[in-house]
Amino acid sequence: METAGRAVAQVLVSEFRNVGSGGVLIAAGAGNNGGDGWVIARALHATGIPVWVVAVDPKTDDAIDNRALARLDGVRELGREEAWPQATVAVDALLGTGAVGPAKGEVLALAQRLEGYGAPILAVDGPTGLDLTSGEAHGPVRAHITVTFGGPRRGHLLAREWCGKVVIVDIGFPPPDTTWPVLVTDAWAAERLPRLAPQMHKGDRGRVCVVGGADGMSGAALHAARAALAAGAGLVKLVAARETITAAQASLPDVLTVESSLGDQLEPAAVEALEGADAVVLGPGLGREPRDARRQFVAAVLSCRPVATVVDADALHLLSEINPTPGTRHLVCTPHLGEFRALAGDALADEAANDRWSAAARAAAKLRCTVLLKGVPTVIADLRGPEHVVASGNPGLATGGSGDLLAGFIGAFLARGTAPAEAAALGAHALGRAAEMGARQWTARSLRPADVLAALPDVWRAWKDVRPAGGEPPILGELEAPEVA
Repeated sequence: METAGRAVAQVLVSEFRNVGSGGVLIAAGAGNNGGDGWVIARALHATGIPVWVVAVDPKTDDAIDNRALARLDGVRELGREEAWPQATVAVDALLGTGAVGPAKGEVLALAQRLEGYGAPILAVDGPTGLDLTSGEAHGPVRAHITVTFGGPRRGHLLAREWCGKVVIVDIGFPPPDTTWPVLVTDAWAAERLPRLAPQMHKGDRGRVCVVGGADGMSGAALHAARAALAAGAGLVKLVAARETITAAQASLPDVLTVESSLGDQLEPAAVEALEGADAVVLGPGLGREPRDARRQFVAAVLSCRPVATVVDADALHLLSEINPTPGTRHLVCTPHLGEFRALAGDALADEAANDRWSAAARAAAKLRCTVLLKGVPTVIADLRGPEHVVASGNPGLATGGSGDLLAGFIGAFLARGTAPAEAAALGAHALGRAAEMGARQWTARSLRPADVLAALPDVWRAWKDVRPAGGEPPILGELEAPEVA
């Protein structure tokens, strides 16, 4: 508790630079979360920062002892009916990780007063009223920043709008179980991003074949091709309908093109492109009609040399009707919830509404492939190893074309030989971080796929310069508050 409370105090001071003059108001609950609040108060008071504590009577031994220590040190305690001073920041230390259901009684009254206080709120573990196990938010507190310990809980990932920025601090917990889901961070991504070498040629950097782009849907295929190049692919070929090929030749001179009818027979040039690829991206702008011809086209593509393949967009709907032979190639399926229903069935789609982790894992086992279930958060499940969770991104990605960028990113990483689950996680995190960086300049409301690609070099630079967890306190990871402007 001492380590946790002092860690929160350090994060608070680093996040709110003017706290020394305005002070901190701390609302402390009856349990160990309240005990953390008393430790925070004592730590801040020792540095000369003005601190006021309003509290529910403590009920655990640790909370009782830490209130006594804070009182001995001279921390100012306010009666629950007293007026509150106007502090720079407020701390919600009312309820901890085990709290379920709505806040009640004295805690609810304090939480409501805290929410109406007007100062930014730092929540310890999570804001009062948020079930950190399920992600169900009862209110009333919305945090500006949340500090938690050891790793995020599901509630932090599912209820981002209630938690604000999430800072994950190392306070000496044992290493996590290796079967637990892995939160993808910049440090994790930096370790796995395929490296470049001075002597490389384009073949070393991977050959990606993007297949899609029916007439009238050129943009999706072009986005995927651009994304594969931006993620480092050495060579990108585009197999698409005439209209898309014409657009590509006019706007994407870096991409080689192969015209196709996207019908029931693959043209020899299309076969050559697929056979020469290290990875395939199948589906952006493909269209589903005429149904029989498109179904046979997808089957024909999947019957070529079995290289790792991203299956996205319309190809997901068609894949569910084909039932390709399991194990012939590594498939990475990238559905949103609607596509997930078509791909995995109603039962798993209904389950995903309540438990994304379980539904994705069961779908991967059923389909014998890697499944990337888009959403908040994005969950990647594979036939082996732990699930991966990507929590980066913002509503700026809720636009047409974002999924096509993701497919292209993953294709580029697969072409370099990255394992499917890791390629999917790298692609999703790169997309999310580029959206976060792009929104700083263009805002989430105005963000478009071209803006995300324009911000991508900043992601690669950030990952190049990332440092292992360290400092005081050691920060294991941070989740930016989602941009909603």
